Amino acid sequence: MRIIDLSSPVDATAWEPDPVVHEVLSPAQGAVHMAEEMKKHLGVEFDPSVLPGGELLSLDTLTLTSHTGTHVDAPSHYGSVADYGRPRHIDAMPLDWFHRPGLLLDLRDQPVGAVGAAVLEKELARVGRTPEPYDIVLLRTGASARVGTPAYFSDFTGLDGEAVDYLLDFGVKVIGTDAFSLDAPFADMIGRYQRTGDKGVLWPAHFAGRRREYCQIERLHLEDLPGPHGFTVCCFPVKLKGAGAGWARATALIEE
Repeated sequence: MRIIDLSSPVDATAWEPDPVVHEVLSPAQGAVHMAEEMKKHLGVEFDPSVLPGGELLSLDTLTLTSHTGTHVDAPSHYGSVADYGRPRHIDAMPLDWFHRPGLLLDLRDQPVGAVGAAVLEKELARVGRTPEPYDIVLLRTGASARVGTPAYFSDFTGLDGEAVDYLLDFGVKVIGTDAFSLDAPFADMIGRYQRTGDKGVLWPAHFAGRRREYCQIERLHLEDLPGPHGFTVCCFPVKLKGAGAGWARATALIEE
């Protein structure tokens, strides 16, 4: 089996609107920390200098949002209430949603903004296949080439609400994108709203999840996928209790 990494990294050195803080205790510092913790919590005295080289284990502490790096959005991220009932958090989502056949759609020729169902319909005709129920549909917009820069958060292609409904009508439960968001960039949406007064242009892809239960995978890396289908997506989210999203190490599995 060939395994292709579909994840973008969590990188404290890269530009993020919500900066990542990554603090590292070296193995030597970890030894001192462990000794202090043992004394504090267990009443056990231990001299870390007896360890080989005075080192025990390193320890990483990260401060970041659950939407940093590749992650899965839960229905509760889209709002506190939904037409179908109480939106579920990420720890309550069924795991079988996240290990399913994948279908890759290419939107790299689309401009910054939101595309509609007609664009998806044309792309499905090109690849010669429509989604089966529970297939994971992935959108390759080309945004991952800008990961780590401010442009990654402002220059990409998203979906409008009609396009999301079009995919959900096939029985799709998970839609993934290599972009920062499944919606259009913030400035694009707000600009269209200010010009038209139409509130429907504001976060329609996310707000579709208030009407119909589904999950998004955002901030994928899809450039290494060899074709539009013939692979299985594995993207189990981290089990964060009561959270609206969970990080995922997303992969494509290809039988050889």
